[in-house]
Amino acid sequence: MDYLEHIFELQRKLTERVLPPDALDSEEKQVQWILKYVGALRQEIAELVDSLPWKWWAHYQKFDLQNARVELVDVLHFVISIAQALGMDAEDLHRLFCQKNQKNHERQDCGYTQKSSDDSRHIR
Repeated sequence: MDYLEHIFELQRKLTERVLPPDALDSEEKQVQWILKYVGALRQEIAELVDSLPWKWWAHYQKFDLQNARVELVDVLHFVISIAQALGMDAEDLHRLFCQKNQKNHERQDCGYTQKSSDDSRHIR
């Protein structure tokens, strides 16, 4: 098992402990949980930002590296939960990441001057 598969497995086990068994058994419930996860993800990102001295006018702030790392892991927890709620496993996420990464390189090669509505439709 590789690292990403291991992370997915650990998150699956945690999700089984905290989510009702029928939480994702319909599209409506799936959407509701994805929205809950996205809300939690936004909060964890805000907590990550709070670990950084982002207030340029406030000289008392310090960079909290240890907390930033912990908050980043919390972000990853919710990213993986969202992926799983979308029916993705580690292999799916890796494949899509690689395809999108290639597309991003192509954009940079071309100056990324425009984006069409079907720019990433080929990524599946």
